[in-house]
Amino acid sequence: MDPVTLQVMVGALRAACDEMGVVLVRSAHSANVKERRDASTGLFGPDGQMVMQAEHIPVHLGAMPAAVAAVLDEEHAPGDAWILNDPYRGGTHLPDITVISPVFVGDELAGFSASRAHHADVGGRVPGSMPADSKTLEEEGVVIPPTRLAREGELDRDLLRGLTEQMRGPKQREADLRAQLAANRAGAARVVELAERHGLEMVRESMNETLDYAERRTRAAIEQLEDGEREADDVLEAAGGDLELRLTATVAGDELTLDFGGSADQYDGNLNCPLAVTTSACYFAVRVLADPDVPPCAGAYRPITVKAPEGSLLNARSPAAVAGGNVETSSRVADLVLQAFGRALGQGTMNNLTLGNDDFAYYETLGGGQGACEDADGPSAVHVAMSNTLNTPVEALELEFPLRAVEYSVRRGSGGDGRHRGGDGVVREIEALEEMTYSLITERRRHRPKGAVRSGRRSGSTTRSS
Repeated sequence: MDPVTLQVMVGALRAACDEMGVVLVRSAHSANVKERRDASTGLFGPDGQMVMQAEHIPVHLGAMPAAVAAVLDEEHAPGDAWILNDPYRGGTHLPDITVISPVFVGDELAGFSASRAHHADVGGRVPGSMPADSKTLEEEGVVIPPTRLAREGELDRDLLRGLTEQMRGPKQREADLRAQLAANRAGAARVVELAERHGLEMVRESMNETLDYAERRTRAAIEQLEDGEREADDVLEAAGGDLELRLTATVAGDELTLDFGGSADQYDGNLNCPLAVTTSACYFAVRVLADPDVPPCAGAYRPITVKAPEGSLLNARSPAAVAGGNVETSSRVADLVLQAFGRALGQGTMNNLTLGNDDFAYYETLGGGQGACEDADGPSAVHVAMSNTLNTPVEALELEFPLRAVEYSVRRGSGGDGRHRGGDGVVREIEALEEMTYSLITERRRHRPKGAVRSGRRSGSTTRSS
């Protein structure tokens, strides 16, 4: 395929994924999706390889191929759809529900469209379904194995009702799931239009060429890194004490191996990660290090091998709790990869807040500061690394929930000094106007993020970017 045609097709696939995201956000009912945009969309080839994704939530997108793989061998027909959230069968943590739809051009399977959204509640022990002290998946909500949600265009309403009635706000849960179905239909329609315009074979060729193109660019970027091993270590702040994480990153020509051997075993809290989440965090960090403009698809990840011992914190076995692993441990994994290559870190936590009672459930992650870079200060009050959401606007928060925003401001001077300053965090004070429970899952309270030390341009001096 000539380069111009390839770029046109890459742009068309990217636009289709972006449109899926717009449909999902505009159709959703919950503030978590329509305001915070805690959702992601992607297109996959008929073999399950991710051919394009929208630039949404990193922890969703790198792990979504595992969800498609979980239904790949099933029988598919036009109008079918699948639903799942089981972290050990393609999910991340239970509030992230994935809907997958096969895409047909005529009678031929052309691929899959998929969307993943963080639902404000999935029936966990506490409102928001992210208890800070959960020890098993059952405490965190309804576990949905890969299940057929629609057959040949007919939605299984009994299944949908049976799932959502186990969750708080069942009507809102159902509305958000219908928004995901609509997003998938939008993606499928764009693929069909491409096939009608250029032919199905051209669409298939463009998908394969996109994967190969992304692989070539990633390999070229890795080749620019010096061969050899790099090591990094850090800890997670579990309630009973610190959990150690270790990484050995090995560059060999145009390939990169990330080995987490020596990291802590899985434990009885909820900071455990299924391997798909660990891999997702690694992919994000490598894109930052290598070539952020590479088309975000499976081809970009072919040169990367991720190893984590089974039964460890980063490759946990079912039914270990994972509510915090998807958000907090994934952030630490990304930090480790960046640290191994001498990059300053961000806030290293998503600051997960859930509030609610029998009438409502509210969830958000709070932004903070990003580490400085070699030639500029770090940005303040932003979501960084594995989170790419927005903070709920104060107006939307007060309109939809029995909450009042008392203060929302930048925490000046909190980012750290250095040749270039790290970004500052935020202060977000919220007043409850009726009785409710809350849960907070967060990190970096006992150990602050590390700065990056590098050689200065004069006299071999060292400088620190916080």
